[in-house]
Amino acid sequence: MINAMKEYEFVLWVIGPRAHDKGKYYYELPENVVEIKEVFLDDALRIKPDKKKLPPLNDEEKEALEQFLDCERPNWEVLLRLFQDKHVNPSSFLMSKEFLDVLKKLCDEKYPYVPFASTFHTMRSMLLPVLYMMMQDVPKADLYHTICTGYAGILAVTGGYKTGKPVLLAEHGIYSREREEEIIRAQWVQPAFKRQWIKFFYMLSDAIYTRADKISSLFERAMKTQIELGADPSKCTVIPNGIRYENFCNIPLKADDGMIDIAAVVRIAQIKDIKSLIYAFHELRSKRSDVRLHILGGVDEDEYYEECLNLVDTLGLKDDILFTGQVNILEYMKKIDFTILTSISEGQPLSVLESMAARRPCVTTDVGCCRDLLEGTDGDQFGVAGILAPPMHREGIAHAMDKMCKSRKEREKMGEAGQRRVDAYYRQEVMVERYNDLYKSVL
Repeated sequence: MINAMKEYEFVLWVIGPRAHDKGKYYYELPENVVEIKEVFLDDALRIKPDKKKLPPLNDEEKEALEQFLDCERPNWEVLLRLFQDKHVNPSSFLMSKEFLDVLKKLCDEKYPYVPFASTFHTMRSMLLPVLYMMMQDVPKADLYHTICTGYAGILAVTGGYKTGKPVLLAEHGIYSREREEEIIRAQWVQPAFKRQWIKFFYMLSDAIYTRADKISSLFERAMKTQIELGADPSKCTVIPNGIRYENFCNIPLKADDGMIDIAAVVRIAQIKDIKSLIYAFHELRSKRSDVRLHILGGVDEDEYYEECLNLVDTLGLKDDILFTGQVNILEYMKKIDFTILTSISEGQPLSVLESMAARRPCVTTDVGCCRDLLEGTDGDQFGVAGILAPPMHREGIAHAMDKMCKSRKEREKMGEAGQRRVDAYYRQEVMVERYNDLYKSVL
């Protein structure tokens, strides 16, 4: 998108987990990126309390802080006045009597049977990154465009507050829902605090939903979810993803060599549910000897990746499953018969659009926009471009893969339908034009 919008200059205000990754970029920067401002979450842990006494809090500030601790729609302008304008030190605040008083009240009302130390450290680890976002120096811009809620949304809210400039949210997945799914399964969150962590991420979403001048999503159901979560319907619009169709449409189909090659173009992360894919492929392999699985993509979570490798080894699939790392998708697609995506949550996956553009049908879990991509929406007469399966359902995923393996003729028919759908609705130039119109509408 940045490459395609040469008339704009972009400052990238990016968040990473660890400061030792500073300056390490996966992509070549476009010429119209004029600045990169990096924020690292582990730097928040290095903030030392200062010796300045916390300024006296008025009733409005106390109320905002109480709501903030309880994750109940605080007044963000009041909080930003404290941590952006008055430069209150986050570590000093989290060690102050004022914080302790608010926390004690919360413990009495919400956590009377939980050890106080557990509540203290949970709240501290929950709030510190957000306070750190709110104290950041704001880069100058005419418009602040965030691609998700959460911490990035707080940076955009901070930018809009400090400069008075417009703020846009282009949400690809429903970030708060994805965090809820992760927290429900997470081992590191004490059961007593799971509800609070979930409320916390919904609170962060509400901050940007309220502040944004315009809010876009990738498909209709996602927009309806945003509205259910508090977004103003008059601010909301749908801008589907777009891909460079010409890059994929002429990739030749793989010759019939007696093997069926299946590809998952995916980053290795729990939300992508690679383990269910491995189990499902194991079941498929017990029925067919002519299948191979290629998992294409980088590693997001090292520990999860190791668990996946161990699972492959345990199931005896080392000769049948290949982890390739990051590859040239355009070249690798020539080796593939169809693709698979087993995510627990999705927006509108680019990997599915690219597969369809290359006439490779898809097996996907029924999440996000995948049903619309594979089966079309109202008025779409192109036909079915793949097979859906329930998320986290190994047998269902295995059955869908087995069904896709049975007929090359059916795969080619689905592939043609998918390619026509992408050509009609999901081209990059149309997406860029719509974002351009969105920019102009608020500038």
